[in-house]
Amino acid sequence: MNSQQNMSTNSTIDHCKTPSPVTYEILSWVMVVQFMLGLPLNLSVLYIFIFRFKFWKNKGIFLFNIVVADVLLVACLPAKVYHYRHNLRRSQNHAVCKTMLFMLFLNRGASIAFLITLSIDRYFNVVHLGRRNFVKILKKSPQISIFIWLLLLPLTIPTMVKTFECCNSHGREVETDYHDVTDTFREVVFFSQIVIPFIILVYCTVHIVNRLRKKTVGEKTKLRRAVFVVMSVVVVFSICFLPCAIARAVLLSVRLRKLQKAEDIVVQVYDSLMVLSYMDCLLDPLVYCFCNSGFKDAYITSFCPAVLQEKLLKSDFGLGTTTTTTNTNTNTNTNTTTSGTRTITLPLIEKLNS
Repeated sequence: MNSQQNMSTNSTIDHCKTPSPVTYEILSWVMVVQFMLGLPLNLSVLYIFIFRFKFWKNKGIFLFNIVVADVLLVACLPAKVYHYRHNLRRSQNHAVCKTMLFMLFLNRGASIAFLITLSIDRYFNVVHLGRRNFVKILKKSPQISIFIWLLLLPLTIPTMVKTFECCNSHGREVETDYHDVTDTFREVVFFSQIVIPFIILVYCTVHIVNRLRKKTVGEKTKLRRAVFVVMSVVVVFSICFLPCAIARAVLLSVRLRKLQKAEDIVVQVYDSLMVLSYMDCLLDPLVYCFCNSGFKDAYITSFCPAVLQEKLLKSDFGLGTTTTTTNTNTNTNTNTTTSGTRTITLPLIEKLNS
């Protein structure tokens, strides 16, 4: 009887409803734009990696996995748009609600894991040059990518183990200690997926920049590219992941203090920053370009208009790269694009710049 009374009381405070229809209408349109831009962009990147870049032979497995995570993230956006348009923060169907959270947790975790792995790889290539780089060895094998995805599953399962109010019950009234532990574990996973990788990223960035300052001019090209790689990952983290983590901490603090009016405001800020975090599916291609100039050239020659190709192919993004003219052998499997005084050779199987 008491449990029924508690359920009826909780139903009068529907935390799944949007506190401000106007805010979520705007957010829904933002996600529509993200979907319209993100879907063709990531599908085109996927095409390059599979059919032009031969990622499985080109040490591009980690980059390919980031693309897969981004495509899965983009696929979730229409459902989020539907819910926001119907004044719902989450689906009222528990199966749909938990599935959506599972997908978002898994995709964000995979994207972060592979981005950090790339940063660690650049760190070893620059700071510990000459030492055995275990990341370089692992990225040659597809098994490590499968292992990372499988490792993320037990960290994501807590989003599906029980039915909870609006897929988010931490700080609400709970019936058992088991439910409380589950909610706490889910929050720990949420913050650890962002805070720990960010600490690693800052560490790698600081040491790579210090290494760059100590090098002579002739050795700086490779280091400058490494700096751009880690800095692009820093940009992705700073825009997409850190703000929503900070907002999440504030939301939990307000909720535990049972400040309902303040929570209604903080919830809107948190959901807005979560929508902003979906921008990583649009920013990640910058990481691909900085990681490998061959990918940039392949993408430009495949999808950009001929008018822009010459200008874009000549651009090195300030990396200080040099261009050499390559004679194409008729027996080699290469595509050559001539642009002014610059000849770009795009092997179908090209080495990943270290």
